[in-house]
Amino acid sequence: MTETDARAAGSGRRRPARERLLAAAARRFYADGVTATGIDTITAEAGVAKMSLYNNFSSKADLVRAYLDARHEEWLALYRSRLERAEGPRDGVLAVFDAYADHAESAYEHGFRGCGLLNAAAELPAGDEGRTVVRRHKEEVERLIAGHLEHLLPERPNDARTLAEHLSFLLEGATARAGLEGDGSRLQHARAMAAALLDSL
Repeated sequence: MTETDARAAGSGRRRPARERLLAAAARRFYADGVTATGIDTITAEAGVAKMSLYNNFSSKADLVRAYLDARHEEWLALYRSRLERAEGPRDGVLAVFDAYADHAESAYEHGFRGCGLLNAAAELPAGDEGRTVVRRHKEEVERLIAGHLEHLLPERPNDARTLAEHLSFLLEGATARAGLEGDGSRLQHARAMAAALLDSL
């Protein structure tokens, strides 16, 4: 959940503690990092007692995994929204790029810092379950691209898989650069490159 979403949701009836904790964790983990964000910071921002956190999450690691799952679902919602407007498999591929660009345009507290999932994974030790969540997200993104390409290139399944990997690397590289530069212009450029490549098939 972005900061804007959290403010909008908080303006109505008070949300359950779990939702407030996840919203606070999402803001702080993205803005400040997972390691730098302590439980006290999250509970204070959520406006709940520390016991409420442990009533909803078994540990900080459990909260981190819930945050990663929520970011994955948030991205899927953006992708599905874009896909509803797609008019074919080419547009389906570009909907994946658009969903990442939509994320970059969200009202983050300190601006866009790249993929929140990868940022978190970079802080987690090898073998951590959270890294598995992030890997599954990235694999799903590539599968979605591949699925659209298989419809676009029905007689060329090997080419579709190779191109899906190529485009997912393009998307990840653009996201990393956009995060370093603090805006989504690299993602728009990557989308244009992907569109030109699709048009040349």
